[in-house]
Amino acid sequence: MDTDLLRTFLAVTRHESFTAAAAELNLVQSTVTSRIKALEKALGARLLDRLPDGARLTDAGQRAVDHARTVLDAEHRLIENTASAEPAGEVVVGAPESVCAYRLPKAVAALRRQHPGVTVHLIPSGTRETFQGVLEGRFGLGLILDRAAAPRPLSLLPVGTEPIELVAAPEHPSTRDEMTWPTLAEHSYFLLEEGCGYSDEFVRELERHSPIRPQITRFGSIEAARSCAEAGLGLSVLPQVACADALRNHRLRALPHARPDAPLAFVLDERRWRSPTVDAITATIAESFHTDR
Repeated sequence: MDTDLLRTFLAVTRHESFTAAAAELNLVQSTVTSRIKALEKALGARLLDRLPDGARLTDAGQRAVDHARTVLDAEHRLIENTASAEPAGEVVVGAPESVCAYRLPKAVAALRRQHPGVTVHLIPSGTRETFQGVLEGRFGLGLILDRAAAPRPLSLLPVGTEPIELVAAPEHPSTRDEMTWPTLAEHSYFLLEEGCGYSDEFVRELERHSPIRPQITRFGSIEAARSCAEAGLGLSVLPQVACADALRNHRLRALPHARPDAPLAFVLDERRWRSPTVDAITATIAESFHTDR
C-alpha cells in the first residue's frame, strides 16, 4: 500500500477538512480527494463522511486511524534503521510556552551542533493539547510542566522540576500583606491561559482556600502576563526562569508564599517506537535542562 495515502488520511482526520489537509501537505485538494478515494477502495470501506461543515470519521475510519499510524511508524523505523545510525529527520515538539521560550532554544542549538541532520519544530501547547497532539501523532514528542497524569497509552518521562514564583511589582500593595489565601484572593491576577498546569493549580488552590472569587485575566503570552505584573496591575504566577531578569533588576518582587516546584516531563506514546532521533532529542533537552540549573 502507498503510505502517502495513509499520511493524507491522517492529515484529513486531524483537520476534519480536505482543504486544510491539502494546505498542510502542500497538495491541491483534488489530489487529497483522489488519495482518500483510493484508500477507501483498497480497504473496501468508507472512512470519511463528507459533510457541509467538514469531514468526519466513520466507524471504519475510527478503526483505521491507529492502524494507519502503526504502519507509518513501522515505515519510519525501517528508514531510520536502514539508512543510517545517525539521528536525522524532523520532529515536532509540543511544550508549554515558557519552556519553548526559555528552556528549549539552548537545547535545540546543542542538538543542531551534535546532530546536524535533526530538525526540531517547537509548538507552544498546554497540557491537554500536548497529550492530544502526541496521541494523534501531530507531536513526535511532548513536554508538560504539570502534575497531571498521562492518559493511556501515553507515559511520562521525568526531566526535573521548574521553580515557580508568585510575583508582583515592588510597590504593589500585596508586598505588604500577610501571605494568606484570603488576602491573596483580594488582588487581581494575570496568568497564562487555561491549560497551563501551574497557573491552573494556583487558581484551584486560591478558590479552594478563600470565599472570595479573585479577579483573574488569562493571557496566551507569558510576556503579557509578566508585563502586567511589572506595571503594578496585579500579581502573576510564573516560572522562575521567565521572570529571573525582572527579579534581578527589581521590576518584580517574589512574594514569600510557598509555591511548589512544577515537574517537567516528556510525554511519549507507548504504542510507538522511539526512534534514535527522538532519543537524541530527549537526551539533549534533559542534559540542557540540568546544565542550566
